[in-house]
Amino acid sequence: MRFSFRAARLAASAGLCGAGLATIPIICTAADNGTAFNPKISLILQGNYADFSNSTPTLVPGFLLPGQDSFVPSGLSLNETELAVESNIDDYFHGWAAIALDNDANGNTQVSVENAYIDTLTLPYGFAGRIGRFYSEIGYLNHVHAHAWDFIDQPLIYSTMLDSQYHDDGGQLRWIAPTDFLLEIGGELLRGAQFPGGGEHRSGVPAKTAFAHVGDDLGDSWSYRVGLSYLRIDEDNRLTGEPTQTAFSGNSGLGAADFVFKWSPHGNPTVHNAVIQGEYFHRRENGALINDPNGAATNSDYSGHESGYYVQGVYQFVPHWRIGARYDWIETSNALSNPATGTDLATLADNSHHPQRESVMVDWSHSEFSRIRLQYNHDQSRSGGATDNQVFLQYIFAMGSHPAHSF
Repeated sequence: MRFSFRAARLAASAGLCGAGLATIPIICTAADNGTAFNPKISLILQGNYADFSNSTPTLVPGFLLPGQDSFVPSGLSLNETELAVESNIDDYFHGWAAIALDNDANGNTQVSVENAYIDTLTLPYGFAGRIGRFYSEIGYLNHVHAHAWDFIDQPLIYSTMLDSQYHDDGGQLRWIAPTDFLLEIGGELLRGAQFPGGGEHRSGVPAKTAFAHVGDDLGDSWSYRVGLSYLRIDEDNRLTGEPTQTAFSGNSGLGAADFVFKWSPHGNPTVHNAVIQGEYFHRRENGALINDPNGAATNSDYSGHESGYYVQGVYQFVPHWRIGARYDWIETSNALSNPATGTDLATLADNSHHPQRESVMVDWSHSEFSRIRLQYNHDQSRSGGATDNQVFLQYIFAMGSHPAHSF
């Protein structure tokens, strides 16, 4: 089926159409999204084998992170299993829920509500609303589910600044202009309970976002989308770090710029297609830190500046086979009034290291519902700049009727 940005932009922006694991979404209509009595149900199965040359997990210097390490375990492991249900509730509303089952560091199964939200279908004048728990529109990759990533892991800017992905409880309103090209403007009011939010007193609306997207077709083979977004969160004793914790009270502001270009000859992606994308993040945090608040507490004023980017390209060179490459780079410029030696504050004040990573992958998809991927990372993001050579072999299988993701 021929892909056209203009034909798909309204449905794709609402996240209501497509299929399976496809990189380029397939056009569909609202009638394809199940009914209140016959919802679409899908199950995503993921697992992998991982090998690391540097087996000591260490924090990325210069960042306050919620845990020690976001990497998958070494050896064979089961990744997140996702059970999704979606349907039109009636002619006014559409519902979507995704339940995630995953393992913690001790191998215990954790069940969490990844997404559970209601979309409007009939608001006038190009408006659309969403309420519930959902992935924020900050950046480009943030709203993409893990099984639809082009690499097994998120870029460094996501793992360090958003703990891989930012989802939260709240509401979203977006407006699509009545133009031949995509012009979308929106905002979100959120609980701010997830990293980089969190802490006490989550009453009110401590997190807010604003975003704008522009996109169009470039001839009959290329399409593009560029975006700007901003996330502002107020924190009250947000805890990070393990086993010693650091509490942060203050405010956090994250600005993001993104672009994506998609190519398929004359709009037909079945034989050849390519996707080039990139994002730039800049975050500024200001407030007060308490290191080890339950023990020998150390206090410090904190002004943090962190920035970084990634660029990546993925090319389907023959049917079923794709290759891809990605480059990550981040840096910090933090200032602390008391960078106490031997504490997490000393690591946070270390601005000498510029973490970076190069990744390459090849994957094979027998259909839009199955994928096997081999990936290699040359990682220099850890403390001291030590190199970690990482190899992953991943499988992703989708059962049932799963809606695809937006452009």
